[in-house]
Order: sequence, then structure tokens, then C-alpha cells
Amino acid sequence: MILNLTPHPIRLYADEREDGIDDLEPHLQQVIDPEPEPARLDTIELGGGITFQLVEFGHARQLPPKRDGIQYIVSLVVALALADRRSDLLVPYREVRNATGTVIGCRTLAQPV
Repeated sequence: MILNLTPHPIRLYADEREDGIDDLEPHLQQVIDPEPEPARLDTIELGGGITFQLVEFGHARQLPPKRDGIQYIVSLVVALALADRRSDLLVPYREVRNATGTVIGCRTLAQPV
């Protein structure tokens, strides 16, 4: 089971044609709706000066504990911050864009390592 912990639906599109060329209109295969509470990355300000701050990243909020058989789609920053501690986090990968260049979905999901 895959749960979407991003704030927006994840649209998965068919892969490129066999010849490697994108179709002009990609084929939507699945939409994974978001859960009510997205996972976020908290920050802790450790001090600093006028031109910079020391900030500690890596503390996820609203991220459930690991459970057998469940993977979570999260933002790339959440997944990268926890890649050494969590093997159940997925991110959208291989973006699909419309004619104006706006991201409308992805072709697959990836597990950052």
C-alpha cells in the first residue's frame, strides 16, 4: 500500500513509447490522492549572524512510523533528510510537463538512498 503524504495528488503517467519518444499527450494511469496531513520537514534555528543562520534540518513532522507493507510518498526534502533512517519513503520521479512546461505529474516513484 502506498500513502501520499504530500499536499497534492500524485498523477502517474504511462512511460514513454517503446521508441523512447514522449507522446504529445501522456496517458494518465493512476492518481494517488493526498492524506489529510502532509509530512513536513521542521527546522531548528541554532543561531547565526546578520547574513546567515545555522539551521538544523531533518526533523519530520506528521510522518507516521514505519509499518510493514506501507510506503509513503513524501517531498524530496523530507525523503533526503531521512534517507539514511527510512527505507519506506518514495518521491515523484521523471516529471511529466504540459506544453507550457508546468509539472503535471510523474512517470514513476523513486526511493532515495
